[in-house]
Amino acid sequence: MRITVKAKPNSHEEKIDLLSSGGFGPPCHSSSEAGETGKDYYVVSVKEPPVHGLANKAIIKALSDYFGVSQVRIRIVSGYTSRQKVIEIL
Repeated sequence: MRITVKAKPNSHEEKIDLLSSGGFGPPCHSSSEAGETGKDYYVVSVKEPPVHGLANKAIIKALSDYFGVSQVRIRIVSGYTSRQKVIEIL
């Protein structure tokens, strides 16, 4: 499945929130995860800074814990250097 993620690096606490909004980024690519509107997205807050891929690694780790899958089954499809990302979970 593919999900849309808004990254929040340098946060005080690590957390994941599922939000619905018509105004943020592209719609989710997985209708089963995105619901009928396709406008759901995850906000992933991590403590790591957005340098040298540290925040991306922390996001992948947080999502693997959240979904209960191995980190190797999660990859960033687009948005590697952006706060808006499309992530694939195998």
